[in-house]
Amino acid sequence: MSLTDKDLMAALAVTRFGLGARPGDIATAAHDPRGSLIDQIDGRGADQPQDRPETAAQRFVAMRAYQALRREARDDGEPRTVAVQQANRVLRDKAAADFLARARLGAGTADGFRERWALFWANHFTVSSTKEITAAMVGPFEQEVIRPYAFGRFEDLLVAASTHPAMLTYLDQAQSVGPNSALGDRNSRRGLNENLAREILELHTLGIEAGYSQADVTELARALTGFSIGREDDARAGQFVFRENIHEPGARAVLGKTYKAGDLGQGLAILKALAAHPATARHLAFKIARHFVADDPPPSLVARLEASFRDSGGRLDRVARTLIEAPEAWDPAASKFKTPYEFLISAWRLIGAQPSAFERITLPLISLGQRGFSAPSPKGWSDMAGEWCSPDGLVKRLQWSQAFAEVIAERMDPSVAAQNALGARLSVPTAQAVARAETRSEAFALLLMSPEFQRR
Repeated sequence: MSLTDKDLMAALAVTRFGLGARPGDIATAAHDPRGSLIDQIDGRGADQPQDRPETAAQRFVAMRAYQALRREARDDGEPRTVAVQQANRVLRDKAAADFLARARLGAGTADGFRERWALFWANHFTVSSTKEITAAMVGPFEQEVIRPYAFGRFEDLLVAASTHPAMLTYLDQAQSVGPNSALGDRNSRRGLNENLAREILELHTLGIEAGYSQADVTELARALTGFSIGREDDARAGQFVFRENIHEPGARAVLGKTYKAGDLGQGLAILKALAAHPATARHLAFKIARHFVADDPPPSLVARLEASFRDSGGRLDRVARTLIEAPEAWDPAASKFKTPYEFLISAWRLIGAQPSAFERITLPLISLGQRGFSAPSPKGWSDMAGEWCSPDGLVKRLQWSQAFAEVIAERMDPSVAAQNALGARLSVPTAQAVARAETRSEAFALLLMSPEFQRR
C-alpha cells in the first residue's frame, strides 16, 4: 500500500467511521488506520458521558411526583405555582445536562468509532423526549442500556431495551393489559397495547419487509403483557417489574412457532428467538452498512455483515470488526451527508474543543431540525441525505457556520485546520478556496460548508 492510500484510509477512519477529526487525529490513525478502529471495540461497552448519573428509575419517580404536584395545583386553581415550575425546571435541567454530557463526550473523545457505534444503537432503539414521561429518561436509557451492551450480544441489548422503564413508558407498554388476565377481567377500560410489539418487529428486529403478519404483532403484544414498572410506593419504584395479574394467559404463536403458556419467560423466549432470526440479521446488516458507508450500501457489504451477525450468534463486537475489515467500507467514492448533530460535533472537534453550555449545542440543533433527544417517532432520526440536504437546511448550516467561524477565527490557521480536519480527503478546490479567502472567518465558513466537511 502506498503512503497516499494509507493517508486516505486514515482520513476515512476518523471522519467516516468516527465523528470527525480533532487536531492530530488523522496523523495518529495513519500508523494503522484499521487497527486504530479495531482497538476501539470494547466488550465492556461504550464510554459513559457521566460518572455518577441518576438512574432512569429515579427520573421516573421524580416525573411522577412532578405530575402529581401539577394535578394538585390544577385542582386548586393554581396550575403555575412556584413549586410546580421549580419541579419542572429541575427535570428539564437534568435532561439538558444529560445531552450536554453526551455532546461533550462526542466532541472530545479519542474513540470516535466507539461513540458513533453507540449512537447508532441509541437511534436504533429510539426513546424520545417528545413524550413528557420519558423526557428526563433518555439519557439514563442510553447509559443503562445502549452503552453497556453496544459491543455485546444483540439478544442482550434487545432484552435490555425492551424491559427498560424508558422504553416501556415511551411505547405505552406499562399500560398494556391482557384482556383475559386477572385485572383485564375486572377492568374493561384498560386493554392490549401493541405499540412495543409492533416496533420490536418492524424496527428493532425483523424489519418491515420480513413478512410477519398482524397476528404476529398481536400475539407478541399478548406475550409482553406484564412487562411493567414499579409504582412510586413499590420497593422497585421506577424499575422493571413483571405483573402476573395483567399478563394474558395461554400459549402464543409467533412466526409459526408456539411458545407455551408462562409468565415473564414467555415474552423473553420470543425476544431471544427474534434476535436470532435470519431476517433480523439482514435488517441490521443493511442498517449498519447504510449508516456507516452509503445511503445505498453495496450488497456485498450487507452480505458480509449479515453473515458475521448470523455466524457469531449476534455478537456486535464481531459485526463491528467485520465492518472495519470490509474493503467496501473504505471506498472513497462512497459517502454520507452528515446529520445536524454529526455536523456540529465534527465542527467542535475541528477546533479541539467541547461545547461548554447546553445552549451552545441545542439551539443550533433546533434550528437545523434535530433537537437533542427528541426524535420525532420510534423510527429515530433519518441518516439519509434526502432528509437533511434541502435548500433551507443548507442555508441554515451556512448561517451557523458563519457565526461559528467568527468565534473560532483566531484559534488557528484555517489552512492548517483544513488539513487537520480532512487530511487526504481535502480537495484542491477546497484547499484553494480556504487559502484565498479574504478573512479567517470567511475561510473557516468555507471549510465548514465544503462538500468534504459536510459529508463523511
